[in-house]
Amino acid sequence: MAIERTFSIIKPDATARNLTGAVNAMIEQAGLRIVAQKRVRITRDQAETFYGVHRERPFFGELVDFMTSGPVVVQVLEGDNAIARYREVMGATDPAKAAAGTIRKTHAKSIGENSVHGSDAADTAAKEITQFFSGNEIVG
Repeated sequence: MAIERTFSIIKPDATARNLTGAVNAMIEQAGLRIVAQKRVRITRDQAETFYGVHRERPFFGELVDFMTSGPVVVQVLEGDNAIARYREVMGATDPAKAAAGTIRKTHAKSIGENSVHGSDAADTAAKEITQFFSGNEIVG
């Protein structure tokens, strides 16, 4: 298996309910290491850049508003096949369709307020990580 890194956001709906520790426990129980983590308020510019791929979609404005509505926890996760593993631990975007024991099945409120984000590919992970972390903030 390949050791890799992925990017995670614990979203405003989860931080508002003090779920950072519960989500971190699920991440660690899945065999992933949290090698960088910080609580931040994402600016509108950061959110628009981060979700730029969705700029033309009807939900873009609502997504940006949601992601800037409260603090988030940005993270770098590391482990064997970390990208696929974290996506499995997160569960389906729609919590009603997520598998039992996943973060979204356990904690998400809705499709929009789905508690977490995770990178979908290695190139995306690299880009997302560098948007929020400098090299010396990642301690493996």
